[in-house]
Amino acid sequence: MTYALFLVALALAFPWGASVAARRLAGVLPPREACWTLTAAAVLMAGGTIAALVGLFHVPFLAVLEQVPLARVVEVWPAAVPMACVAGAVLLVQLVLLVRRWLWHRSLLARAWRSAAEGTGAGDLLVVPGSEVDAFALPGHRGRGGRIVVTSGMVRALKAAEREVLLAHERAHLSGRHHLLSAVVDLATTVHPAARSLRESLGFHLERWADEAAAAAVGDRKVAAAAIARAALAGASRKRRTGDGYPLLSVTSGPVPQRVEALLLPAPAVPQGGARQAGALGLATTVAVLALAALTLAYGLHEYVEHAAVAVRGS
Repeated sequence: MTYALFLVALALAFPWGASVAARRLAGVLPPREACWTLTAAAVLMAGGTIAALVGLFHVPFLAVLEQVPLARVVEVWPAAVPMACVAGAVLLVQLVLLVRRWLWHRSLLARAWRSAAEGTGAGDLLVVPGSEVDAFALPGHRGRGGRIVVTSGMVRALKAAEREVLLAHERAHLSGRHHLLSAVVDLATTVHPAARSLRESLGFHLERWADEAAAAAVGDRKVAAAAIARAALAGASRKRRTGDGYPLLSVTSGPVPQRVEALLLPAPAVPQGGARQAGALGLATTVAVLALAALTLAYGLHEYVEHAAVAVRGS
């Protein structure tokens, strides 16, 4: 069973290295591609972890299915039952944490909608009265479409051109369904702690994605940079919302100085021609290798346990 334990250890340790590789890859990609890379990495990391734990947990049950007395399995692998119990306990804890986190997401979203009930406006814009300086993209909830929530304090803090940047930024969050990407990675942190670094990195790249969309919408990167800086400074004294990031993505979220600096540089170049194809191929290959590794670990563990059970039964 040394080989089986090696597979499990590799599956559980793999996400730590994968998270570093994913963050570095995201750092050289345009914001949109970086976000999808980080999300895919988080899903694969969580899937590989669950597959390894399920593989350990099902060893005693597989022995029963193979009509092998559990006592014989324990003779060959004394740690089989304790390891299965530990794996089952970890899976149960992960399930509880996952459900609790999801319910927390839904509760936060419902509270945000209630807080925006006083807002007035046309289309997707809701202006909430008050002196607090704040703005965020509010995802759809219970049949209601997404809205951009802006306080009257934020409206007063920005110039007309800067308000256009603000609205374009938040609309980019809604149209790109950034809250879903953020939710997926956030939920993956309940499965493996290595995903936490991906969550932080994703938050930055989601804001950069919306920043670039806003700059393109207004046609002036300097105005976009000034608007984001002014909004962040104006809202610096506000009380931080619980759960900033998911699901309430805001123009003032993330490391604002780095975002402003990026907007003062030329727009990220999207690879063209052969370079674009090579980059897409490299990204697809990376994702495919990660997925294949996770599936191989799970399948290899299952096959090895089956062969071991047959050997025990025949001895």
